[in-house]
Amino acid sequence: MIKVSFFRNPEIKKGFLIFIVLSVVSTSIGFLYDKSVGFFVLCLCFVFTLVHFALTYLRYRKIAEFTREVDRVLHGAESINFGSYSEGELAILESEISKLTIRLREQAEALKKDKTFLADSIADISHQIRTPLTSINILVSQLLKPKLSDEHRIEIAKELELMLMRIDWLITALLKMSKIDAEVVRFQRKTVSVAELVRRAIEPIAIPMELKEQQIDVFMEGNETFIGDLSWSVEAIGNILKNCMEHTPKGGRIVIKACENAIFTEIEITDNGPGIDREDLPHLFERFYKGKNSGEHSMGIGLALARMIIVSQNGTIKAQNNHDGGAKFTVRFYKGVV
Repeated sequence: MIKVSFFRNPEIKKGFLIFIVLSVVSTSIGFLYDKSVGFFVLCLCFVFTLVHFALTYLRYRKIAEFTREVDRVLHGAESINFGSYSEGELAILESEISKLTIRLREQAEALKKDKTFLADSIADISHQIRTPLTSINILVSQLLKPKLSDEHRIEIAKELELMLMRIDWLITALLKMSKIDAEVVRFQRKTVSVAELVRRAIEPIAIPMELKEQQIDVFMEGNETFIGDLSWSVEAIGNILKNCMEHTPKGGRIVIKACENAIFTEIEITDNGPGIDREDLPHLFERFYKGKNSGEHSMGIGLALARMIIVSQNGTIKAQNNHDGGAKFTVRFYKGVV
């Protein structure tokens, strides 16, 4: 098949005609000079033509083999050997195709992982939303009972409000995470006051903490700063504080410490709750992961979102247990690239 396609190639036909014309012209000039010279030139042209087309044929056969190898790649072959192509242009082409093959495989693996992650995420999201929706359906059915007292009706309405707030918070958090995943969020690069950050992060949990008779203490000089986005940082620190509040018993204490040096600005948040189970520590910042000490209303995305925000601002977050009990979260915003 290579032979037929070889001689049908327009470039081969054109080259063959050029060689014929040059051979005729050269041979004619040789015969005009001397008959022996003419025969010598004729033989020389024949040999040159034969060698040229023989080498060209071998090169085309290599190209055909190379094409078959590429076709195998396109049809999902795992092991491709391009090492036999050692001559000039083919070696360069082989090198580039090899790079392209590796890149395509990497992209295919990444897409496969993304599809798996997306499927798992959708399953987790549907489960997270289905739980409060089931509770809402039960509560609504109770509201429809004709002999329901006003007090019981008010209690059910409050529970419904709580469930709707959970769904709203879940959807909002998931949208924020999806924006960060898609890299469409543009974090500001401005000077952020840690004192202002902590003040704004405490505001949403101030009343729940007061109801639980919890105390929050802040220790900092007040002039600590870092370069980042204030609004998103408030979201991150707020989620950490909310997690500590939920795991701190009634009358418990949360402590926030901040310091700054030439390398980073550090925010340390500790509580005197039961601490973090050792098995949960490696998975604490994973999406939808719920530890052994998680409450029934925990959704497992607050700390995951906090980590995404902090890491996106050239920061790190670490969770561990205090020596005297309770959990400790250490957040660092670095002044240089880490």
